[in-house]
Amino acid sequence: MRTCATLITLMTALALAGCAPTFRNHGYIPPEEELQEIVVGRDTRATVEEAVGPPSSSSLVGDGDFYYVRSRTRTFGMRETKEIDRQVLAITFDSRGVVENIERFGLENGQVVPLTRRVTASGVSDVNLLRQLMGNIGNIGAAGFGS
Repeated sequence: MRTCATLITLMTALALAGCAPTFRNHGYIPPEEELQEIVVGRDTRATVEEAVGPPSSSSLVGDGDFYYVRSRTRTFGMRETKEIDRQVLAITFDSRGVVENIERFGLENGQVVPLTRRVTASGVSDVNLLRQLMGNIGNIGAAGFGS
């Protein structure tokens, strides 16, 4: 009788453990302390890369702005994986290669939303690439690999 109760308790515990959500982090955004070391109007591509590391991607326009991308997904049991957070840090440079702007964007209800901004002149000049980064991360499914 005691063995049966132990077995039922063990099976229940295993079943509940299988239903626990699993979280996965992908990408990298430098911490705020490291970003504070970057001075808009003074630092260059080389000093930014030295201070916070190489970017996740860079712009194809000009010499390239830096984009750091981070996303977090949750899988619960057998349900489909769901992206619960995505952020993009955009560091733009002027024609001389000096930091012009530092902005952090989030994704709220499918819309790109600026979270923080340090600007000297204008906003992010390459919004189309930024929107592509925000819209395409995590959208690759298994069906796309079979054809």
